[in-house]
Amino acid sequence: MTNDGHCLIFRVQCAFNMFNGPDFPKSLDEEVFSLWLENGRLSKIGYNYLLVIWDQYDALYRPVYAEHRDEIGQYETYKSSTTRESLVAAYDLYSESRII
Repeated sequence: MTNDGHCLIFRVQCAFNMFNGPDFPKSLDEEVFSLWLENGRLSKIGYNYLLVIWDQYDALYRPVYAEHRDEIGQYETYKSSTTRESLVAAYDLYSESRII
């Protein structure tokens, strides 16, 4: 409380990162990930899955949305991939549970 009787409110914003550690190429900001989930759910196309793809050449993550679970298999997983793009993780857009 200040001298004039008003309360001060401090907003603390914490940035969380996903995919930390030696098993991943780099971390991903959780706010970016949340935005990807939201964009997938708001799409007019009936997407059900968010695939987090690592682009080896550009050295960045990008979202890929899929309607059907079998589309996930179109990507090699990050640890075993020999291609430019590899699958780091896949999530159900609505339950937000990790599938891969």
